[in-house]
Amino acid sequence: MGKRIFDFLVALVLLMVLSPLMAALVVLLCWKSDGPVFFTQTRTGLHGRPFTLLKFRTMSGPRDIWGNPLSDEQRLTPLGSWLRQSSLDELPQLFCVLKGKMSLVGPRPLLPEYLPLYSEAQYRRHEVLPGITGLAQIKGRNSLSWEEKFRYDTWYVSKYSFLLDMRILFLTFKPLILREHIYPEGSLSVAPFRGKQQSA
Repeated sequence: MGKRIFDFLVALVLLMVLSPLMAALVVLLCWKSDGPVFFTQTRTGLHGRPFTLLKFRTMSGPRDIWGNPLSDEQRLTPLGSWLRQSSLDELPQLFCVLKGKMSLVGPRPLLPEYLPLYSEAQYRRHEVLPGITGLAQIKGRNSLSWEEKFRYDTWYVSKYSFLLDMRILFLTFKPLILREHIYPEGSLSVAPFRGKQQSA
């Protein structure tokens, strides 16, 4: 309950303080792109329940002649690249925190299709609310392998405390300011999780 109250109050304050910036980003996205301002996607939350993740849209919608989306490299817009590098695309997730679907700190929410692929240990990441930032984010974010990310997630679930959350929030500023580990090496997108054999 204490974590929920803290999350709600901090998210509310941040949304009030950052509302001019978020409004400016909405105007900029409306001006620079021809699609929706927000990107929504179903992700897995507490106890494996689905919820709708909200972010600022960073990619355009071109498709090939068969109707399939082009690669992330081809669809990422210049404005979208800046939003990702600055992590400003994550700001709308504060609304998910207000609704109780996410926390400020926790394992990052992943796709529902990964659920049957987790080992028993990996599935423990769903014992807590997913977070905007987390232990894996301060330890290397997208430069980490799936095995490393899940190891940090399960360690966080086992060792959770308010002081640990404060430490993770504080250490989140360094990779944000330095724009570290935003993309995997040599790619603009993270390879999908393929199952236990990948993390063995």
